Amino acid sequence: MRVLRLIGIGTLMHFKTMSRGLFEIATGLIVPIIQATMAVYLLRAGDEPQNMVKAAVGAGLMGIWSSVIFGSGGAIQRQRWQGTLEMMVIAPRPLALSVLPVTIATGLQGLYTMAATLGWGWLLFGIVPDFSHPLLFLVAVPACVIGLGMFGLLLASTFVLMRNANAVCNTLEYPIWLLSGMLVPLTVLPDWTNPFAAILPTTWGARAVHEAASGGAVWPSVAACLAISAACFAAGALMMSYVERRARASATLALS
Repeated sequence: MRVLRLIGIGTLMHFKTMSRGLFEIATGLIVPIIQATMAVYLLRAGDEPQNMVKAAVGAGLMGIWSSVIFGSGGAIQRQRWQGTLEMMVIAPRPLALSVLPVTIATGLQGLYTMAATLGWGWLLFGIVPDFSHPLLFLVAVPACVIGLGMFGLLLASTFVLMRNANAVCNTLEYPIWLLSGMLVPLTVLPDWTNPFAAILPTTWGARAVHEAASGGAVWPSVAACLAISAACFAAGALMMSYVERRARASATLALS
């Protein structure tokens, strides 16, 4: 119960913090709309309603991933700039449990992008969100958010050790959503990318959401997403412990 309380309060606190930042608000309002517009025109799906739904859903997944990776890295950087990262590290709780609410909060904030892209597509392009499995869609989206959050936790371990974590965010944003098949089908990518895509929880989360929207076996993809997410959490916890020791030894937590 203490762990759940820690995660719940931490998630609420970080969510409130991000919802009050002008940059986060402006980015959250504008970027999903731009991505939805570009996705529809990119797929040239004006005469195929089902493809238009895929474009809107794919743009929403892209927005969630962007929110998670930049939110997680930005939150760690803010903790460093404010001088509170050291207190987070020396807290009696494991560092992974202290960072986990950050990634969950960014994933929850990213849910807005899914609603925004679907709403924008409905208003501007007339894309009616007619899902093949509407109830399963409500299951697949949270599972996808969990997968993104756990993968973000794994990546956040490098943000603790690196002072220029934003450069890592910029590098990983587009390759991950491309390898995960969020917008572009994996079948159009080279075969050598398949092993990399198969080990990403984002791939299975995105597949579950797309299958719930267009039709398909949703539960196997949800199960694979949650299983890989659990592995990412375990790996992230171990990595957090390692980088914590490295950061303590090299004194790289603070800016100076």
